[in-house]
Amino acid sequence: MEGEHGTGGLARLLEEDPADLYENAPCGYLSMVPDGRVVKVNGTFCSWTGRAPDEIRGSRLPDLLSAGGRVYYETHLAPLLRLQGAVREVALDIVRADGSVLPCLVNAVEVRDDEGRPLLVRATVFEATSRRRYERALLAAQRSAEESEARARTLHRVVSELAAAASPADVADVVVRRARQAVQAGGAGLWLAAGGPGRPVEGRPVEGRPVPVELASAAGLGPGQRAAKAEAAGAGAELVRTGGVRMVPLGPGLRGRWPLLAELLAEAGQEAVVVVPVSATDDRHLGALVLVLGVTDDSDLISLAEPGTRGSLAPADADLLATLGRQAGQALERVRLHEETARQAARSAFLLDAARLMAAGHGVAETSEGLARLAVERLADMCVIDLVTEHGLTEPVVAHADPTRRSLIEELRDVHLPRRDGSHPSVQAMVGRRTVWLRGIDEAQRARFTSGPGHLAISRALEVTDLICVPLVVDNQPLGVITLGNDVRRGSFTEADVDTAEQLALQMAQGMEVAARFELESRTSHTLQASLLPPAPPHLPGLAVAARYLPGSRGADVGGDFHDVVPLPEGDVALAAAADVGPDGTAAPTMGQGRSLHRALLAERPGPAELVDRLHGSWPLLGLPRMATALFARLDPATGALRIASAGHLPPLVVAGGRAELLDVVPGRLLGAPPGPAPEWTGVLAPGATLVFYTDGLVESRTADLDDGLARLRTVAADAARDGGDADPGVLADRLLAALTGPRRADDVALLALTRLP
Repeated sequence: MEGEHGTGGLARLLEEDPADLYENAPCGYLSMVPDGRVVKVNGTFCSWTGRAPDEIRGSRLPDLLSAGGRVYYETHLAPLLRLQGAVREVALDIVRADGSVLPCLVNAVEVRDDEGRPLLVRATVFEATSRRRYERALLAAQRSAEESEARARTLHRVVSELAAAASPADVADVVVRRARQAVQAGGAGLWLAAGGPGRPVEGRPVEGRPVPVELASAAGLGPGQRAAKAEAAGAGAELVRTGGVRMVPLGPGLRGRWPLLAELLAEAGQEAVVVVPVSATDDRHLGALVLVLGVTDDSDLISLAEPGTRGSLAPADADLLATLGRQAGQALERVRLHEETARQAARSAFLLDAARLMAAGHGVAETSEGLARLAVERLADMCVIDLVTEHGLTEPVVAHADPTRRSLIEELRDVHLPRRDGSHPSVQAMVGRRTVWLRGIDEAQRARFTSGPGHLAISRALEVTDLICVPLVVDNQPLGVITLGNDVRRGSFTEADVDTAEQLALQMAQGMEVAARFELESRTSHTLQASLLPPAPPHLPGLAVAARYLPGSRGADVGGDFHDVVPLPEGDVALAAAADVGPDGTAAPTMGQGRSLHRALLAERPGPAELVDRLHGSWPLLGLPRMATALFARLDPATGALRIASAGHLPPLVVAGGRAELLDVVPGRLLGAPPGPAPEWTGVLAPGATLVFYTDGLVESRTADLDDGLARLRTVAADAARDGGDADPGVLADRLLAALTGPRRADDVALLALTRLP
């Protein structure tokens, strides 16, 4: 019975009323005429929409849809239905009677007559709230994954580009550009701290001042916004501080605190300001990245974002910006460390070059000028060096890195220390024997330390903003002061620059003391040497004579090279040239005795070879402690008869007819060596020919072979002869010295040129 009852009940259920099945189906049914007016609707659709059947019948389906649904129905669904005769799973939003929206999927077919004319549209509507929720969640998850991937790509690009950055400017450009793209900001700027907790003024840091900041890079920010943000930052107090990412919306708070900034943001269509701290690895705050959210560009496209929503920042975007701030701080520390390492290497190289310059043994003036030029090439824009010498304060040595401003710096020569009053930093450094560092010189300071309107005008024209004045002190005695200056283009000095300037001053003070002592000894030695030289050659009938002497430029030892021209009573002329072997403090007196002995022996009229023999014999009797080379000659001006003997000396040179030849004079033993015969050379000096005696300092060099020096001597003399320079022995002598010697000479040079007039 129970089975029969159950089977009967199921049968009755299966014998449902078609009208009831239509009316209470699990989906909505609609029948519409071709223009979209509903002519039949089931109860399910009515219950979903909260409308009565009579309210729906007679209405067009588009009238029941949302604004977007109506547009889609008219532009897509109705034309597609007319074209294909059916549509499947079209998503539409139906507006309920209470105004809420019901997500639906619609299937529809068009019923046509035999001639294909539309008669009726039958539509099935399925409620799709859960499906829509699922699809939206799926899309949100997909969008979140894409955004997360985009953030990861952005971070990867930032890390890669920051690794390639070589300067703080490169780091700033990367961070500003990538951060702006990452959050689609309307503009961005990176402000960095300019220094420590105060700016040093006249060598003393000023405590209690906020950290100053400087704009390192910006994009999308107009000049007005940049200025307003800098002003709003309170000289860095708001930008360089602890804390995370901060967003300040454009509202009463921003308008009340920074009205100008708020006004500019509103005019530009921006809705919020985001401040991202830029920190180093040890959490030191280096600055801040500032972004404005709102309008992203100046295009004419209509933004699909609703007003008031463009100034929001997702938590993931805030985390990304915070990461970018940390990456930027680490990159800044890296490039600054690299730059500081390079600067330290450059400073060390600068000090090494300065030490080499001072060790070169130049005079005080030449060394000071070289150091000033080196300083403006490597350390500062301008350099002024005041020195105290044995003659008192000298006019300063001045130099400037900019060729167009060198005329200005030259005018400072008239404003050296004696004309500066006590307020000038160089005077303070000199008197106090301490370094004075002025940073950020303003007009009031400039007017205070300049000595008058002219000095003030020069200082203004040079645009000096920083000065370092370091005294030159040895054994607590001031030797002078070195002043280094930078203008607005190079920027401020650093503490490392001050340390370098102080090390330079220490080297200079020690070097100047040595150079001054060297100059005194050198002048003394050259005065002594000049007193030992023979007088100027006498007037000799039929001959033109030129004599030259150049002392060695290294050390204070007095050389012993000499030349001598002695007219003899019978009309002959005795010639001599001699050089000591190894100059030292005894060379000059030894060779002075040798020259006196030579003149004494001439009283007996010995020939050149006999003269060499007598000198060999007299040398040990006089107790002369060193060896020497010598060349002696006897010339008859009337006939040109010439006799020459050599005691280890270099051969003489004859210049005639456009040619220059070394005479084949066989050298004997050096004076001071065991005696030996000196072969005598005889010949004739033709009219117009020039005989040249010289010492080894003219042709010998530590870096070249002696034969090369002699060949160079012949070449220069022959060139002078072809140019007519042998007609005047003085011209020939000067040309030889100019070509074969320089300002740096290891040995002294004696040269004697004698021309037999035609």
